[in-house]
Amino acid sequence: MLTRSFLILAGGALATLLALACPAPAAATQPGRGLTEIPDPELELMRGRYTVGGNSVAWFGVTMISTWTDAAGRTLEGGMTLGLDFSDGAQVPVVSFTPVVSITDADAPLPVTGGGARSIDASGLANASGLLQSVQVAGDGNTASNLAHLRVREGSGAPDGSAMPMYGHDAVSRLGDATVLAGFDGSTARVKLQIDGQGAVEQWIRSGSLGQSIQLAADHQVAANRLQIDLVQQPLAAQAMLAQTVAQAMVTARGIGPGI
Repeated sequence: MLTRSFLILAGGALATLLALACPAPAAATQPGRGLTEIPDPELELMRGRYTVGGNSVAWFGVTMISTWTDAAGRTLEGGMTLGLDFSDGAQVPVVSFTPVVSITDADAPLPVTGGGARSIDASGLANASGLLQSVQVAGDGNTASNLAHLRVREGSGAPDGSAMPMYGHDAVSRLGDATVLAGFDGSTARVKLQIDGQGAVEQWIRSGSLGQSIQLAADHQVAANRLQIDLVQQPLAAQAMLAQTVAQAMVTARGIGPGI
């Protein structure tokens, strides 16, 4: 139910338009009375009638790239592109998903790390919502970075070169104790790099949560997460025409109150 705060936000425009559409009886007209407050029951019936402006989402895309180079020179890379295409006007978008995974072995033995066993606990991240960035390090000489970028523009649909529709596909690469995964199960898209005993580098997007996490339990590691979010908005022609009409009516009615 709308309250009187809606009238305050409207700045009296609704009252002016209502007065023009339904003028008061001649017997009740008195010069100089100005605008009168519209009661809540009337405001409730007018819900959404004078909404102006706005855009519709034509396309929403997420690109994730994660890289990890360990002390031996081995490089893990995982990436994915997820697109949600709303350009056809349907409530359910057309989903596209492209994963990329690779592990490059430097043909060097793993170093012997000192300092005893190390552990990192990131179980609490599963309870977080919204945008999350986390770095946990239990080692020396490590470099870690989480970068996220949002780009909003206008258009009519998916950008050129968007992936073809694909559902429920995982890409996995394994080499020794290292694993790279890029997957999408219909509700969660995830990129995860993991080396047993040394940690994990991960990015994900799911309902209510989008995050980047780096956990390092070894020395001389270099890890990075990069996240790109693209939002394409399609202007609504009908809304623009409505906004112009309402604006013209407000200019014409300026200074006119009920009873004039």
